[in-house]
Amino acid sequence: MSELLIEARGAVEIATLNRPERLNALNETLVDALNAYFGGLADRPEVRVVVLRGAGRGFCAGLDIQEDRSSSDETPVLRTLRTQTRIGNIYRKMRACPQPIVALGHGAACGGGLSLLLASDVRYAAPSFKANAAYIRIGLGGCDMASSYFLPRLVGASLASEMILTGRFIDAGRALRAGLVSEIVDEDALLDRGLALADEMLATSPYGLRLSKQALNLNIDAPGLDAAMAIEDRQQVILSATEDHREALAAFLEKRPPAYRER
Repeated sequence: MSELLIEARGAVEIATLNRPERLNALNETLVDALNAYFGGLADRPEVRVVVLRGAGRGFCAGLDIQEDRSSSDETPVLRTLRTQTRIGNIYRKMRACPQPIVALGHGAACGGGLSLLLASDVRYAAPSFKANAAYIRIGLGGCDMASSYFLPRLVGASLASEMILTGRFIDAGRALRAGLVSEIVDEDALLDRGLALADEMLATSPYGLRLSKQALNLNIDAPGLDAAMAIEDRQQVILSATEDHREALAAFLEKRPPAYRER
C-alpha cells in the first residue's frame, strides 16, 4: 500500500497521507514520497490545485519516532542532520510549488504534521482537530520544521510562543479564532468543502493563480510597502499582456465562464 495516495479530479489532485495505522506519522518512505510529489509539481502545470489530507483517525502525528533510522556509516549527528534536512525540504517545496495547497485537518496534527498544515495555503478543520508543536515534549527545542517561521505569522507571537514553549494542544475552536484555519467543517463534509474551494480557484486564470501564490510568498517577508507593491505591479503588468486576461474581461462582460488557454 502506498504511503501517499494521489487521486486526480480534473485539474485538482487529492494527496492523502496513507499510514492510518501510525496516524500518518512521517517515516522515510512517506518523507521521500512527499518530497518527490511536491518537488515535481512545478513541472506539472496541468495540476492547478492540491488538496492535502490524512487517512484514518488523524491528519499526521509528526515524525515516526519508532522507525529505526540508524546506519552503520553515519554518526548520530549526521543522521539527525539528514533527517532534519529531508523532512524540512517538504515544507520548502510546498511553498515553492506554484499550485495552491488546501489542507484538511482532522484529528491530531503534531510536530511535522502541524508543519504540513502551516506550509499549506488554506486550512480547513474538522471539529475533532487538535494541533501542537510537539518537539519540546521529547527533549528537543520547540522551534522545528519551520514552526518558528510559520506560526507567528499565522497566529501572532503570543499564541505561537505558548504552543512552541509548552507543546500544548489547541483545539479546532481556538485554531479558528486565532486564524490558523479558515473554517470548521463537519468531518464527513471536509473533502467536499476543500474541493469546492478548489473549484473556485479553478475559475481563475492559471497564470493569475500561480503568480498570486508567488506574490503572497514574497510579500509576507517584504521589507516594506514599496517592495510589496513592486511585486504586485510586476505580476499585473505581465498578466495584463496575456490572452487569458482579455478572455476574462470578455467573459465578465458577456456573463459567461471564461475559457482559459494559458496564453
